[in-house]
Amino acid sequence: MSAPAAPAELDLTPYQDPTAIQRVLHTARTVAVVGLSKNELRASFFVGYYLQRHGYRVIPVNPRESEILGQTSYPSLAAIPEPVDVVNVFRAPSALPGIVDETLAVGAPALWCQFGVIDVDSARRATEAGVTVVMDRCIKIEHARYIGRMHWLGFNTSRITSVRGGIQ
Repeated sequence: MSAPAAPAELDLTPYQDPTAIQRVLHTARTVAVVGLSKNELRASFFVGYYLQRHGYRVIPVNPRESEILGQTSYPSLAAIPEPVDVVNVFRAPSALPGIVDETLAVGAPALWCQFGVIDVDSARRATEAGVTVVMDRCIKIEHARYIGRMHWLGFNTSRITSVRGGIQ
């Protein structure tokens, strides 16, 4: 799961604050995963599975599926019959304005946009409405960094690389 590079002119630091990330991870119990796939080879499936294994209630949001990871899949956030703590997004950035509308409508306190899901205008709108926004970060990796066992292995670098010589 490598992260696509964000355009250099974007300042995403307001949406990658370690304190906000840790607060979301420690307080959330229910995570709606928008774009969760039932394909076991997709990153969304792996992340959903990981979150379930670590005690989170994962609610799939995928209109093409009826069930994923043993949970009912809903066509939209509005169709979920219970409160959601985090809306985790695995969709194209162009879908983010509509997802922000839905997030605000259901009153979710946090919006988490996975690697490459970047739309600063949508993030700003959500933040101004009181939603904590994390953008261009993987919830699984951040959980492993701050709560799981990976933090002792150097994940605090905020970078992931497959370069054999290490980070340059």
